[in-house]
Amino acid sequence: MIFEGSEKKAEIIIDKEKLNLLELDNSLWTKLVAKANATILSSIENEYIKAFLLSESSLFVYQDRILIITCGQTTLIDAINFFINELGKLNIKQLIFQRKNEYFSYLQPTTFFDDIKILEESFEGHAFRMGNMDDHHNFVYHLRNSYCPDADDRTFELLLYEISPKARDILMKENVTKEEIRSFLKLDEILPGFQIDDFVFKPYGYSLNAIKDQEYFTIHITPQEESSYVSFETDINLKDHIDKIIEAFEPGAYDFIEFRPENAGCGKTTPGLYELKTQAQSHLSCGYTMYFSHFYKKREGLLAPYTIL
Repeated sequence: MIFEGSEKKAEIIIDKEKLNLLELDNSLWTKLVAKANATILSSIENEYIKAFLLSESSLFVYQDRILIITCGQTTLIDAINFFINELGKLNIKQLIFQRKNEYFSYLQPTTFFDDIKILEESFEGHAFRMGNMDDHHNFVYHLRNSYCPDADDRTFELLLYEISPKARDILMKENVTKEEIRSFLKLDEILPGFQIDDFVFKPYGYSLNAIKDQEYFTIHITPQEESSYVSFETDINLKDHIDKIIEAFEPGAYDFIEFRPENAGCGKTTPGLYELKTQAQSHLSCGYTMYFSHFYKKREGLLAPYTIL
């Protein structure tokens, strides 16, 4: 069984002087998610955030922005277009769209290049790639404007590939529970005081949303050997937890991505067992600095072929 865990992601920021997204009826978010060919499984909320757990990843709604992440064969571009049409493009202050390298890109209904052609019908933007095309990389599109992010507006992404057999055995155990996965992830150490909403998929897979005040944390796990992938995204300092996450999953490779306001320091040092293969940093015209790095673990001996037929 194959599944594309690698996600598409959009953050759309609106003019909060004109509109408060938290005041909109949840039926709008149901329709938006449906446009991406996904469904809402459950939700949690507090004064600052509504967090929706999806059949394919997550949606977070704030007063002035949405963050939507979708995996599988979803059509996130259709959800973005729906949002633009419903809210009006004049109310949008910034839009950042990302697509990562995919295991099964030939199964996707669109490519990054198809998607940005659609976005360019409404906006003028800048598109680029971080990383090498024949290796791990991240496509990014953002609007060309003078947007200035808040000083504490930051995002950390940790993407794991080729997780260890030990981790797969735990995550793919028959009838594995949410409590067992939370224990494996040591979430009591990473997310103290967070409100948690999580789901175990059948036959395999796990998703989690967590919120505390204005902070969010989301995890998505595809454990199958032929396409194992785990993503962590948050606005808390993920660097404080990377070592324990790497120790739990022992991935063959991982990517670390960071967005910070311009002129803020970025980057992550290399853990002991991993080599830094690719590193890129760019000061974006939309006011952020983006940092991308790809790490891999040195292999010992010969790699056995993976049987297909």
